[in-house]
Amino acid sequence: MPQIILLPHHEICPQGAVIEAEPGETICDAALRQGIDIEHACEKSCACTTCHVVVREGFESLNELDELEEDLLDKAWGLEAESRLSCQAVVGDEDLVVEIPRYTLNHASERH
Repeated sequence: MPQIILLPHHEICPQGAVIEAEPGETICDAALRQGIDIEHACEKSCACTTCHVVVREGFESLNELDELEEDLLDKAWGLEAESRLSCQAVVGDEDLVVEIPRYTLNHASERH
């Protein structure tokens, strides 16, 4: 089972985290299942950029980006070549190192 190493984030996981992921699940689902509260304001429907992450290692093992995800990523804060929406990035067989950006463009939060 592949692991996702989440680099430290000042609010979401200050110490960082290492979680197990099932091949075929998204980075977002794996993190949420392990209690890592990645923002996902559109309920993981690929309609916002709040779950934006940067995949520092293992990027090539993920599924390919589709056109909708590419278009949304253009609006993400801190976009990098290895950026993905964690709700759309499907884990393969390789371990990943993932950074959650410090900021997000969030027009509506699921936290009330």
